[in-house]
Amino acid sequence: MKLYTLLICFFLTTIASAQKLIYHEAPDDPYLPIPKSERQTSPAFNYKNALITTVQVNTDENGNNILNDAANEPSIAIDPTDPNRIAIGWRQFDNVESNFRQAGNAFSEDGGATWNNLIPIEAGIFRSDPVLDTDSEGNFYYNSLGVEYGFSCDVFKTADPTNWNIKTFAQGGDKQWMAIDKTQTESDGNIYEVWNATFSICEGEFTRSVDDGNSYEDCSFLSDRLRWGTIAVNGEGTVYTIGVDNNFSDDILLTYSENAKLRSETPIWQDGIKVPFDGDVPFAEGPNPQGLLGQFWVATDNGSDLYEGYVYALGTMRATGTRDPADIQFLRSLDGGDTWSIVTTVNDDATNGWQWFGTMSVAPNGRIDVVWLDTREAPTTFMSALYYSASFDGGESWTPNTRLSESFDPHLGWPNQNKMGDYYDMVSTDEGAHLAWAATFNGEQDVYYSFISAEVDTPTEEVLVAQNTVTVFPNPTENLLHIRTESALGRPYEVELTDLSGQVRLSTTFRNNVQQIAVSQLPKGMYFLSLYYEGERVAVQKVIVQ
Repeated sequence: MKLYTLLICFFLTTIASAQKLIYHEAPDDPYLPIPKSERQTSPAFNYKNALITTVQVNTDENGNNILNDAANEPSIAIDPTDPNRIAIGWRQFDNVESNFRQAGNAFSEDGGATWNNLIPIEAGIFRSDPVLDTDSEGNFYYNSLGVEYGFSCDVFKTADPTNWNIKTFAQGGDKQWMAIDKTQTESDGNIYEVWNATFSICEGEFTRSVDDGNSYEDCSFLSDRLRWGTIAVNGEGTVYTIGVDNNFSDDILLTYSENAKLRSETPIWQDGIKVPFDGDVPFAEGPNPQGLLGQFWVATDNGSDLYEGYVYALGTMRATGTRDPADIQFLRSLDGGDTWSIVTTVNDDATNGWQWFGTMSVAPNGRIDVVWLDTREAPTTFMSALYYSASFDGGESWTPNTRLSESFDPHLGWPNQNKMGDYYDMVSTDEGAHLAWAATFNGEQDVYYSFISAEVDTPTEEVLVAQNTVTVFPNPTENLLHIRTESALGRPYEVELTDLSGQVRLSTTFRNNVQQIAVSQLPKGMYFLSLYYEGERVAVQKVIVQ
């Protein structure tokens, strides 16, 4: 009887563990587009200061935010032959009442200053989990998960990201990631793709293209089953991938293939190497109740003088023996991934806040860029701000954490699924980091492009409103609306209150960190309060007058 009871308990525990892993991208709701004639808009959220330039990407043809839609899980690609050409893809939800999503995409030809938001690729077709990259010649690739044949991927290729006209079946599954060889060697142009074998059209979790994306090989297995990880190619063409062990151990494993670059050979993968992250992997909780708290990133130094060949790993972890729910942990390998350093925690706060959506990329000059969302300003809530740190010595030390945005509520604007996606994406150049990310500054999920200057270290006195939380209260309000920043600015800034049509209903200028305006004369409804400094909008809040 005791043995029978133990078996039942083991069975139930195993089922519970398995259910925790049963996340997948599939159409649950119908396609509910909002006709263009019925769309409502508000001012897009953009801001700029000495540290960061941020531009909203998912806007209408007039550059306005589209209300009642959602966008998340962005991925970014930059043309190496012309860095002014940037493409971003994302999960596009035309209506927050439905979790039906499409392959959102936009293109910039001026280094991210302005964006041409295009109609979704194959509009009206369910697509998810975008991953973008470029080859050495400046062609763009958009890897998109679909369900037409089961969990499988298509890769769209184009030299002109206003027209994704070439589609190739690429095996795949949920959640896939893709990397393209840019080594300028014989393997240049090879495309590598990994995914979670649990949710796939085929037996396996890896494929490659050795003919410039015209076809993809049959699925094959890595040495270990992995999930929630990424893939990278080093300067010699070695392919690395990292992820959580899919055999329920929750170890973080890395494997690599030195011969995957050889087009005539079958890839051979190193047995999984445990990357000694500390603690366990938080999932589907806190700020992202039905999603990841971040993917695991692997990146390599592909050309700096001092650190070429180093391999880096980054992830969101709950450290052992702490009340801290999530930290951003970093490790490095000096021998190509065979052995690893001890953990470095990149976030330098002393709170029990959530640090999540950790994202990493490496510049050609060896600088390592890391961004994440952080609740340290309000650790008992999920209000999150974008933070940044960099390493200039191969991960040995890190710059003090720098706050790059105001706080926002990640629980706003859920498109009939309780998460803000599963990841951000970033590409680093010698000049700085190019980030594609999602946030709810407009009271809904939107996608943003940010350029983070390589000069970022610590904020200066000239970093004003955007480095301070802006609070409006009470909200909703009937009579007076109070506006407060965390510190006095000492110089004038402008406040505008606009209605849903974009008409300015109130405007004022003031110097103090606390100000009030009367709103009792306005009709009841929703408004947007914007703060401007030297003509640039640096903060926006949704306001309800009742």
